[in-house]
Amino acid sequence: QVQLVESGGGLVQRGGSLRRSCAASGITVSMFTMGWFRQAPGKQRELVADMSSGTVTNYGDYVKGRFTISRDDTKNMVNLQMNSLKPEDTAVYYCNAIRITPDSRTEYYWGQGIQVTVSS
Repeated sequence: QVQLVESGGGLVQRGGSLRRSCAASGITVSMFTMGWFRQAPGKQRELVADMSSGTVTNYGDYVKGRFTISRDDTKNMVNLQMNSLKPEDTAVYYCNAIRITPDSRTEYYWGQGIQVTVSS
């Protein structure tokens, strides 16, 4: 059974920092594109950042220069360091794992999501 267990959300003031973690079991994160998405009330889920199996990173324009995604293969987890947080970063953040299997299926999983609230 695959699980993506997230931790590290919470409440922070404008300009503050938070670190999100996503610990995987049942999969090997280095074989997946691991990503973070977020969804604010009344808005669509959007990509925050992702990292390919080859460690190529990609960021949404709204977080470039402030957020950093990283992967720890020894712990089989992925992290998201969020700095210079703004109230508009307030959302539920979700960890995601996705890959194309050798038989060309799309295999993907989601974490449970954790609220991040940035106060002004």
